Amino acid sequence: MVINEELLLRMGASIIKFNQSEIIFSQGNYPNFYYQIKKGEVKLNNYNEDGKEFIQNIFTIGHSFAESLLFIDKPYPMNAVALTDCEIIKLSKDNFLRLLELYPNVSLRLNKYLSDRLYYKYIMLKNNSSLNPQTRLSGLLDYLKSFQENKSEYSFEIPLTRQQLANLTGLCVETAIRTIKNMEKRKMLKIKNRKIYY
Repeated sequence: MVINEELLLRMGASIIKFNQSEIIFSQGNYPNFYYQIKKGEVKLNNYNEDGKEFIQNIFTIGHSFAESLLFIDKPYPMNAVALTDCEIIKLSKDNFLRLLELYPNVSLRLNKYLSDRLYYKYIMLKNNSSLNPQTRLSGLLDYLKSFQENKSEYSFEIPLTRQQLANLTGLCVETAIRTIKNMEKRKMLKIKNRKIYY
């Protein structure tokens, strides 16, 4: 958890429920709240001019999202959408900034969290600039597995669908599926009951 839930509630946060596929905020809106997931999953996405979805990131319980935009006066460059039914802790921008002033240790923890996310962006930019779909997918899988304690072969069950893997890497789903099958043949990953283990 990025910020202790009790502390957020003491600072005036409320818990809001969102149904699956419900929009939390839209591209072009101005950031006025800090969001942290209490339950469920959220994706940040965009659509290109052809209507194809590009998923920028997927967040789960304990994660916050789009908080870096609370420090600048710019609109959201993406949408936030509930992937599942969610409970989101929502704190006003003013109270969030006051919290960081009052609790410097929270600010340090948030800086580390933001740094981890920037690192992810750099890795994904590097991998997604490759024309090789295997490079794109293995870069994403390496990054996801890097947060696991057990680094042994096939120990990590990928928590994303093939469509989500395609959207995160800018590939079409058919290419992602074909590449995943080729990676299995090369023993880079294992598929068991349609689940991918890396």
